[in-house]
This record gives sequence, structure tokens and C-alpha cells, in this order.
Amino acid sequence: MLLTVSIDTEKGNQAFRDGTLQKLMQWARDELKPEAAFFSPSNGKRTAHFVFDMQDASRLPAIAEPFFETVGAHIELAPAMDFNDMQTGVQRAQEALKNFQ
Repeated sequence: MLLTVSIDTEKGNQAFRDGTLQKLMQWARDELKPEAAFFSPSNGKRTAHFVFDMQDASRLPAIAEPFFETVGAHIELAPAMDFNDMQTGVQRAQEALKNFQ
């Protein structure tokens, strides 16, 4: 999964000053165990991108709520594939299309 977290500027400023933002990012690292994590400004907001394995969709509230409650974040979550998954998916798609030709 690709989780993108855009942090509300005002709440993010307060969280940065009081150390909550740093604790939140440490929590995310420990909780998500991401394969990769990137941090950058996007659309004028502090933004974090986490690539992680979410095997159970019921984890979503426990992942999202700390970001919502702590820093008023806007969250986007999307399935994502690594290169090997993409190759397997393309092969399966090609096989499926053969049924329609």
C-alpha cells in the first residue's frame, strides 16, 4: 500500500514545536514497518509517503486515526505494486484478455 499523509499546517506547526510530530513519525515507522518512507513538502504542506504491506483492511482505522487526531492530516491510501508484482499482474491481465479476443 502507498499511504500519503498531508499534514495541516497549523496543527503541524504546533506538533513540530511540542515534539508530537516527531513522536507520530516514530510511531508510524514502528507500526507500519514500511519498506520505504519519504518526506517532502507537497502542495505547501508537510507530506509523508509510506510504502508498506497491509494484509488486513481492518488495520485502516488504527493507522489513520493517529494522523487525523494528532495533526489534522488528509490521508490517501492506494494499492501499490513492486516491480515483481507488476510483472505478475501484467501476465495475468494478458491471460485474462485472451478470453475476450
